[in-house]
Amino acid sequence: MFTSVIQEEVSGCGIASVANILGKSYVEMKAIANGMGIEAEDERLWSDTRYVRRMLSRFGVETSDNELPFESWDSLPDCALLAIKHHREGGRDFWHWVVFRRQDGRVAVLDSAAYLPKNVRTDFESMQPTWFIAVRPIQGRP
Repeated sequence: MFTSVIQEEVSGCGIASVANILGKSYVEMKAIANGMGIEAEDERLWSDTRYVRRMLSRFGVETSDNELPFESWDSLPDCALLAIKHHREGGRDFWHWVVFRRQDGRVAVLDSAAYLPKNVRTDFESMQPTWFIAVRPIQGRP
């Protein structure tokens, strides 16, 4: 069964998404991120993909080198970081990170937003991903 880490800061979706992939709590992942100089409150990180890649890389998790355009839910790899709620402000791109998972014939999106009634989502028609980063999870980790 899928479970989702809930972000404890308004801007902590990247940290929470990495925690979802690594099987860590938000508190654990935030401490690791802060130790790497990554803080959710840093506005420079809100429209940058490098920090989630750095956190995953630290644990041996491989990611695609580039952001890939979303085409369909069926064409996604078994694990992906998805950019939803994409918008532009002041000439910068912003989005909300979520994690797509396909495992044992089940498919879900782990959405860390604290305001949601359910954080394991299957309402795919409600989400409109713009692009994704393919993720190859650690061996032995679902």
